Amino acid sequence: MSQYYRLRFQTPVMPEDLEKPLLDPENFNREGIDLARLPLDEVFDQLRTTRQGLSSEDAEVRLKIFGPNKLEEKTENKFLKFLSFMWNPLSWVMEAAAVMAIVLANGGVSKIIFCMNFYFYAMSSVIASLGQGPDWQDFVGIVCLLLINSTISFIEENNAGNAAAALMAHLAPKTKSALTGESLPVTKKTADEVFSGSTCKHGEIEAVVIATGVHSFFGKAAHLVDSTEVVGHFQQILNLCKEKKEIAVKVHTIIDKFAERGFRSLAVAIQEVSEMTKESPGGPWTFCGLLPLFDPPRHDSVDTIRRALNLGVCVKMITGDQLAIAKETGRRLGMATNMYPSSSLLGRDKDENEALPVDELIEEADGFAGVFPEHKYEIVKILQEKKHVVGMTGDGVNDAPALKKADIGIAVADATDAARGAADIVLTEPGLSVIISAVLTSRAIFQRMKNYTIYAVSITIRIVLGFVLLALIWEYDFPPFMVLIIAILNDGTIMTISKDRVKPSPRPDSWKLNEIFATGIVIGTYLALVTVLFFWVVVDTDFFETHFHVKSLSSNSEEVSSALYLQVSIISQALIFVTRSQSWSFLERPGALLMCAFVVAQLVATLIAVYAHISFAYISGVGWGWAGVIWLYSFVFYIPLDVIKFIVRYALSGEAWNLVFDRKTAFTSKKDYGKEDRAAQWILSHRSLQGLIGTDLEFNGRKSRPSLIAEQARRRAEIARLGEIHTLRGHVESVVRLKNLDLNVIQAAHTV
Repeated sequence: MSQYYRLRFQTPVMPEDLEKPLLDPENFNREGIDLARLPLDEVFDQLRTTRQGLSSEDAEVRLKIFGPNKLEEKTENKFLKFLSFMWNPLSWVMEAAAVMAIVLANGGVSKIIFCMNFYFYAMSSVIASLGQGPDWQDFVGIVCLLLINSTISFIEENNAGNAAAALMAHLAPKTKSALTGESLPVTKKTADEVFSGSTCKHGEIEAVVIATGVHSFFGKAAHLVDSTEVVGHFQQILNLCKEKKEIAVKVHTIIDKFAERGFRSLAVAIQEVSEMTKESPGGPWTFCGLLPLFDPPRHDSVDTIRRALNLGVCVKMITGDQLAIAKETGRRLGMATNMYPSSSLLGRDKDENEALPVDELIEEADGFAGVFPEHKYEIVKILQEKKHVVGMTGDGVNDAPALKKADIGIAVADATDAARGAADIVLTEPGLSVIISAVLTSRAIFQRMKNYTIYAVSITIRIVLGFVLLALIWEYDFPPFMVLIIAILNDGTIMTISKDRVKPSPRPDSWKLNEIFATGIVIGTYLALVTVLFFWVVVDTDFFETHFHVKSLSSNSEEVSSALYLQVSIISQALIFVTRSQSWSFLERPGALLMCAFVVAQLVATLIAVYAHISFAYISGVGWGWAGVIWLYSFVFYIPLDVIKFIVRYALSGEAWNLVFDRKTAFTSKKDYGKEDRAAQWILSHRSLQGLIGTDLEFNGRKSRPSLIAEQARRRAEIARLGEIHTLRGHVESVVRLKNLDLNVIQAAHTV
């Protein structure tokens, strides 16, 4: 970073102002006194100091008044952060298990054990120690597992934070100031002002400090939003001209017309200086004219906006340009033009008779024009108060407060250090198209988390309810070791869900806990009843023996345990294919890694059920005949799971069938991340707004030749219409035709 000048227009310093030394924050921050413009001796008088500096006592006094010479920075206690990883639902379960290993081992709490046994039947190893001494082995093991889990989480998050800081430091411009973005160093001389945060290229200076900490320019820029309202540049030029009253109306009319066409106006004036020196006053300024400047959107902006709207993201434009320019830019980007000047919403000129409250206007508007930096923060704040998740893009220091306030702050490429520090995401490439990729990636991650949560709830209900019913009805105890085997194989399969192929939601999604728990409870109950039915058929009937000619298992409890283990393992792991899909599970192909993990896990489970003879686990092999029967039984009862899923969703929202019959999503394997008919509908609506085709015309992508010819003609007409609007020659020719004038005569007299 280099050294920089600061240009500020201040009111003249009055003598009465100099009579009050600036030894309190109120006087110090007065805009009427600019210490940088005062003579050096007067600066010493105002600050009550000398060229020799302050004494230790004076420094202590000023430290109490103005605070330390540093910006406030939030620090986090590493130890408390480590302990925070032990305060979450998963850790609570582990902590409760550790307490149970100690407390429940005492014989005086047998009633508690009876109640807990109903809900935690699988924890037989803990309950078996009833009446014995404290189970210190289990206690130490659980505590060690908790500490290891918290340590790994702490290290991973700390590494992620360090990686993000290193990335931002690497991306930060090396020759650009964090304040202004300028790159060239500036030579400082006596009476010049220098800023904290600058880097001295060479040499040294002695200076009097006029501001520290948050009172410095760097501190104000980092913590406050500059609210100074400046006059437009063309208005400044116009005010310098001698004929400003005569031409003011005409100039503003032309500027408005340029703005309606998306042009910015640059005013030009000249002044004759007879002495030919820079210091001479010169003559009056003469207004020359206006230069229209066109700043077109990036080539990928239209597609980015379209894809964002298709994904259900409400895009709002916040610009400092005029309202007409904002509307024209919005039209070019394919956005709606329901835009407002910021003054009517948040400024001091707000219309008190506005039809809608300010918060509703901000929520429904498509953009805001003439925005000052402080408005950005207020817009983000109001949208958050309306329960919206707000993302904000920015690149400058004045964007930092809004970026920090937003739920997702995004610093664009070449943003200043302050913007990067306040943002959650730092873009490394120009343009905003990468934001769509971030939205799709985040929704894919959310979908995986949601799929896993539904699966976990279902399996928990299924294991607990199923084995409890078996224990209550038949007094059957499923071997705890086999529960451990099921958990290990399930966890191995579920780990691959992080790489699974998923379809992100076409609309913004949220944690619908009623849907998650309702789906999990219903599916878990269904699977538990399927297991109970299987146990009843195997133990109390001869259905399988009669129809499939397999041996009876009713007299051998170890073989029953093996058969029950295989049935529970198959249907439990197959459930992941139901919870991961939004429609029919067989229509959404899972990831290769997930499929391989399922095949390997079930191959291992089948081999255990067929061949294993483990005495301490109380299981014995049942042979390939029973393995085939169990696979067929599981497949038959797997089919209704999709229907149950749709019924639960329909009961909760009434929209489940849309996932079955309306398969238009905003994410496919195509590059445009949208279905063809969805893109065609957007083109239809976009052209309808421009007058190319009627709104009642149906765009089906398969037109006859006459229809194609007619559409091409309409396109040529639209091109001609745009030429008349945006080119001077086209505009003149349009007026000539409208007024039935002779174009040849006009061209002979004037150059068009």
